[in-house]
Amino acid sequence: MDVARLAGVSPSTVSRILNGTAKVSDDKRLAVLAAIEKVSFAPNQMAQGLKKGRSLTIGIVVQDISSPFFDETLRGIDDGLKGTGYASVIVSGHWNADEEADRVRLLLARKVDGIILLSGRISDEAVLGFSGQRPIVSTGRALQTRTALGFKTDNEYGAWLAVRHLVELGHRRIAFISGPANNHDADERLAGYRRALTEAQIDIDPALVVEGNYHEASGMMAMNRLFDTHQQFTAVFAANDLTAYGARLALYRKGIRVPDDISLVGFDDLPGSSYTTPPLTTVRQPMYDMGRIATQALLRLINGETVQGEIPPVELVVRETTRRVR
Repeated sequence: MDVARLAGVSPSTVSRILNGTAKVSDDKRLAVLAAIEKVSFAPNQMAQGLKKGRSLTIGIVVQDISSPFFDETLRGIDDGLKGTGYASVIVSGHWNADEEADRVRLLLARKVDGIILLSGRISDEAVLGFSGQRPIVSTGRALQTRTALGFKTDNEYGAWLAVRHLVELGHRRIAFISGPANNHDADERLAGYRRALTEAQIDIDPALVVEGNYHEASGMMAMNRLFDTHQQFTAVFAANDLTAYGARLALYRKGIRVPDDISLVGFDDLPGSSYTTPPLTTVRQPMYDMGRIATQALLRLINGETVQGEIPPVELVVRETTRRVR
């Protein structure tokens, strides 16, 4: 080994110094460090991982690889892995509990050191069961065990913020394009919508709640259903930004101005929401931070450390798609 030869020590001494297990004189330690700098030596991280019985890979189960929501979270994961020697293997669960479980089993068979599960419909019980084989960090659920940790966005509070903003602007007829049925996030956002109206002593009209599926097309179709049933409303709260994009297109095609005629609020604060016409008022979810913090937590779980993680709270971002009722 060039480093050992230049430093005048044995290769095993170099290895022990790098691992922090060698008790050597300061002169020898400095000689090794100088030799490392001279030859630009970097330890073979894969070899070190194999010695510890690790693959230096983590698995990531994402629900929709094409979604910009997951793009931001994956960017946070990628930044969280920088400099750690770990690489990621990404698979998709497609919002199907059985498929998600199959993907987790696939990752476990590939001997990943841990798994990040981004949302999904797999049960908490299944996650806890899999965590007995490898540590798991999941978003969209509340978990706290020695090998499993969950991070959960306060969806109800975020929806409450959005609707309260519209109420404070004088809106009383507020339509809601929800997420898909039997989805925890969607149910919680619907609860936040209802709570904000109830606190403002505004009657909840079921005809103003139309189900979507978190995609642009469903936002457009939901708006058209509201028009087809001749509902009267001055504002729309969309369950996510993609739904709001579709709703905005439907309003544009009807010649309805935003926010002059109808105010519009989304949820997520996707990167593109700053560049819609006009820029979208929305509830910001800390997607990037969620990915980065989940990664840091998983690496600590892999090392056998106790982890208690928190993500930044949601917040309302007021832009140009909402205005006071005239």
